[in-house]
Amino acid sequence: MSLRFTKMHGAGNDFAVIESRDGALALDPATIRAMADRHTGIGFDQLLSVEPARDGMSAFYYGIWNADGSPSGQCGNGVRCVAAWLQRAGLLAIGDTVRIESPSGPVAVRVVDAQRVTVDMGEPIFEPAQIPFDAARVAQRYALELDGQPLEIGAVSMGNPHAVIVVDDLQAPMLERLGPAVTRHARFPEGVNAGFVQKLSPTHVRLRVHERGSGWTLACGTGACAAMAVLRHRGELAAQVRVDLPGGTLEIDWAGPGERLWMTGPASFVYEGEWLSD
Repeated sequence: MSLRFTKMHGAGNDFAVIESRDGALALDPATIRAMADRHTGIGFDQLLSVEPARDGMSAFYYGIWNADGSPSGQCGNGVRCVAAWLQRAGLLAIGDTVRIESPSGPVAVRVVDAQRVTVDMGEPIFEPAQIPFDAARVAQRYALELDGQPLEIGAVSMGNPHAVIVVDDLQAPMLERLGPAVTRHARFPEGVNAGFVQKLSPTHVRLRVHERGSGWTLACGTGACAAMAVLRHRGELAAQVRVDLPGGTLEIDWAGPGERLWMTGPASFVYEGEWLSD
């Protein structure tokens, strides 16, 4: 099997982008895991495919798979890379706003310039059943029990589930244990992305994310959106926020409930390659 791919990253969150405009990409989880291996494969956090639109109102569809081969519903850094890939391929013009379809629904994207993309990420979803999260009602704070100890979280969906935990120190050793433990917590039946956020001011936060299916990543676009949405919902952040992640910075704009959330950030090309397997 031979597959052409483009290696890309958005603030350090890295991807292999595969063109599949002739039809849906069909790869088994074992092949995706082999491709994702950073020693013997391409190495990436997620695999992205560019495919024909499925809803009749979008220009394209993009598929998302985590490094462990599991499917994902949305990827904020990934959709920016897909938009930049489309622009470089001559399928999307700088300044145009285009609707493209993700596994969790359509989003609008606009290529600001050759390296920056703005994405309409939709309205944050706080209803527990839609995240999904095991809770009786919507709340700004939930107690999540880990090893008999309560941990305060916020919960939201940005097309995929997120738990947001406010911390004072993003380098605290306990986070290495908490990240995986939150990600696989039983109250999140589909798993969850665990975001640890440090608030610096009403317009500036820092963030680390342990992603379901990928582990610790240098950046998580939906995680940045989730952290901003949870703290904005609590009245702790302004409508425009800078989110610093280990791999770079994202800008998140959200007026509040009833409004759509927008994310702006980089999308970078690394190299072109060909995956060969027996």
